[in-house]
Amino acid sequence: MKKLSRRRMIGALAATGAQIAFPARGDSPITSPRFGFDDVVARARALLAAPFEDVVPRLPDPFDSLDFDAWRNIKFKPDHAIFGNLPGAFQIQAFHLGFLYRRPVTVNTIRDGIAAPIPYSTAMFDYGRLKVDKPLPINTGFAGFRLNFPVNDPHVYDEAISFVGASYFRFLGRDQQYGLSARGLCVEAGTSRETFPFFREFWVETPAAGGNRATIYALLDGEAATGAYRFDLTIGQESAVDVQATVFPRRAGVKFGLAPLTSMYLTGENDRRVRDGFRSELHDSDGLLIHNGADEWLWRPLGNPARERMSSFLDKNVRGYGLLQRDRTFESYQDLDLAYQNRPSYYVEPAGDWGEGHVELIELPTSDETNDNIVASWTPATPPEPGNPFSFAYRITSGLDMPRLAPNGRVVHTFEAPARALGSSEPEDPGARRFLVDFAGGDLGYYVADPSQVEAVGGASKGKVLRTIVTANQHIDGLRVLFDVRLKPGETADLRLFLRANGRTLTETWTMPWSAPTGT
Repeated sequence: MKKLSRRRMIGALAATGAQIAFPARGDSPITSPRFGFDDVVARARALLAAPFEDVVPRLPDPFDSLDFDAWRNIKFKPDHAIFGNLPGAFQIQAFHLGFLYRRPVTVNTIRDGIAAPIPYSTAMFDYGRLKVDKPLPINTGFAGFRLNFPVNDPHVYDEAISFVGASYFRFLGRDQQYGLSARGLCVEAGTSRETFPFFREFWVETPAAGGNRATIYALLDGEAATGAYRFDLTIGQESAVDVQATVFPRRAGVKFGLAPLTSMYLTGENDRRVRDGFRSELHDSDGLLIHNGADEWLWRPLGNPARERMSSFLDKNVRGYGLLQRDRTFESYQDLDLAYQNRPSYYVEPAGDWGEGHVELIELPTSDETNDNIVASWTPATPPEPGNPFSFAYRITSGLDMPRLAPNGRVVHTFEAPARALGSSEPEDPGARRFLVDFAGGDLGYYVADPSQVEAVGGASKGKVLRTIVTANQHIDGLRVLFDVRLKPGETADLRLFLRANGRTLTETWTMPWSAPTGT
């Protein structure tokens, strides 16, 4: 391998448009503005002025034909970690190009306000069984990167946050295992016009000594928009990312999804359409939680529909929403390796008012747990116009139980059954369905001794509510509601249910769509 020289490094970086600063000769250092978010905004504006280029260069052999296992076996060498020789607790490790990740991105570090790209080197990676005959240029780029940090043990570095593929990123708090992901931006999600904007370049601030915070800037590009992003990561029991973004639309009439979350739901207690052997539940998230502008908490169980399903929750100045994993019981999953009970929940809280729009939930059919089939995002009521950049900010929190969310009683189980008593002689009505909803927490334990004090308030956008019955469920120190609904054949209704006592709301609102079978 050729030795890297200052001249070769500058030449290669200049070919990619990247810049690297070196101190001048003499007694006085160069003084220059500190690199920051405004610089990324300026680059996003400059990208907007140029035609969008979606050409992804062919990777050199053998990286052009890697399958997932071969790509996964390329490991970044820990002793080459960026920031590894500094007193800060964060370290950068890059992901190699290959498999699905074929678009090169530039990763820069910022030190003393000066940004400089990380040069690629084959010496950074252990290629396993893959034979690499010759070194690649230092401007080869990377697929993405991750920041490692002692999240769970002061002496062990865990992956704390990663950026790889399009505008995807994910991060963890203590005692959590990766499941769902976040994205920088959705474009026309759930339509045949959907495209995937991508982060073209990153800048990572040199971390402070002894701190648990890291700052990352990112430049977004795509056929529908460019954008500048700032991510401020704070590691803890519940880790959080504060996101600041300025987006420049390239064309009019685009449906943008802000602060999108992506997850997987294959099968669970409320949707048995797909079964998977001994594992009765398989999901990274089991519900969408919304705290709307009217201060109402909504819980929408997720599903794996036979056809694509899109739900919109109209709102003004939404207070928060997230894809949550509420079922934390190992017995529900019985998976010793994948530990679905430890998958984090992600919850989005806007900074400032987001105006009118809707939380959009997209559920896609899947027969495989490897496919992400759930998307939740905020869509503004009025699509932004080209030439008019729009800015927004929010916080995503990664946690397990997060008791501050839905501070009253919450939904813990949703089941479905025929709308008749077990063993009853009454004929089954194919247009009717029974939903059994378990509520626990808040003040519900007080009413277990006398559920008659509690009223179940149920409704359906179509059809008829046949009955609601409240019973005690001592196993959860809460209450179970039997909620029977009848619809016409082929009709679909949105169902709603919550509990109250003496005019006081005791729980969040459970809401769920249901479609009656056709041809009955």
